Amino acid sequence: MVMAEWTEVNFGPQHPSMHGVLRLRVKLDGEIVKEVEPIIGYLHRNAEKIGELQFYCDNMIYFDRMDYVAAMNMEVGYLEAAEKLLDIEVPERAQWIRVMMAELNRIASHLVWLGAFGLDLGMLTPFFYCFKEREKILKIFTEVSGSRQQLNYMSIGGVYQDVTDEALDHIKTFIREFPKELNKIESLFVKNDVFISRTKGIGILSKEMAIDYGVTGPMLRASGVEYDVRKAQPYLVYDKVNFDIPVSFKGDNLARFLVRVEEMRQSVKIVEQTIQKLPAGPYFNQKAKKPLMIRLRGQGEVYARTESPKGEFGVYLIGDGSLRPYRVRVRSPTFKNLSVLPALAKDQMIADLISIGGSIDLVFGEVDR
Repeated sequence: MVMAEWTEVNFGPQHPSMHGVLRLRVKLDGEIVKEVEPIIGYLHRNAEKIGELQFYCDNMIYFDRMDYVAAMNMEVGYLEAAEKLLDIEVPERAQWIRVMMAELNRIASHLVWLGAFGLDLGMLTPFFYCFKEREKILKIFTEVSGSRQQLNYMSIGGVYQDVTDEALDHIKTFIREFPKELNKIESLFVKNDVFISRTKGIGILSKEMAIDYGVTGPMLRASGVEYDVRKAQPYLVYDKVNFDIPVSFKGDNLARFLVRVEEMRQSVKIVEQTIQKLPAGPYFNQKAKKPLMIRLRGQGEVYARTESPKGEFGVYLIGDGSLRPYRVRVRSPTFKNLSVLPALAKDQMIADLISIGGSIDLVFGEVDR
């Protein structure tokens, strides 16, 4: 028996259907995918090693640029580790503000993914609806931080400046109006027969495979595992707010879509509670002095995990008693989630490879770092 030769094709690192600078070396038998090799490293910026050369407070800008569509969540992840190492207590008001901003950024991140996922499947209209809603969040971020995307809003000991009454009014307006808009966006997808045929039953990730590959976040929960760091190991004030963990047991592209849409609804629920429960008081620990002038010494080693929009984001720091961290290492959820793509795409059509990759939610600033 003579084996037919497979055709080798490259997708990316510059390709309309590749997210970020992902390159896929794909072996095809006709239009059937037989092997996929993800190749990364085209965006490598050495952020972790650079972080070992800076003062603790100066590393925020490098974390902002990891998952650059969820900068607030990256800042929370780093600060959970840095403040534990430096023994800095964060005022309660600052903790509530951080949760508020992190959940707004979770919504913004999911909207970017949702709009891009629609483009992957040939749907242009939802992209504009998603980015229209995201723009409202970016305007809120501009109000509180002065920046739209790389925010540098949080600092060791709290946040750089308090959230203003005007910003709170804008947040209230957004969370009041957004659920209705989200329903419209969701209907554009679920009422589209082409979208359903491209997602339902495609890219099925079993519970066992998800755990074996270290998959976390919406991908894991779409495969039936009810794990969310905000519930499993609460940080900040997540133990003081009520929200549900969206879970599906289907494990396919459609399940990952539905889980992320429901997560946005739960984030709205959390933001509502942060506004209602936001206490008075300082927004910055005076022990840390001025935010931009923090010169504290860290001793020991810590690991902190948080729930980013992509999954479990971990930060490992070692302090040797100097003003700079001795080691900075990151556990990237997107890197782990990407590793399962070859298994999901095997024996699928080329078109399904694109939809499966789009369902993962890839941001390469975090993968390559």
